[in-house]
Amino acid sequence: MHKRHHDQRGDVPGWVLITIMTISIGVALWGIAQPQLVGILQSALNSVR
Repeated sequence: MHKRHHDQRGDVPGWVLITIMTISIGVALWGIAQPQLVGILQSALNSVR
């Protein structure tokens, strides 16, 4: 009647997958939105001059 102690490390592969997917989504969104963001920034900087 000895209870075994369960490992409390967590689901490392799940966290790795979530991290990789989050980075992938961020890179994809940056690739799509980069031209618009650069245009907005240049417009804002030009209006200050």
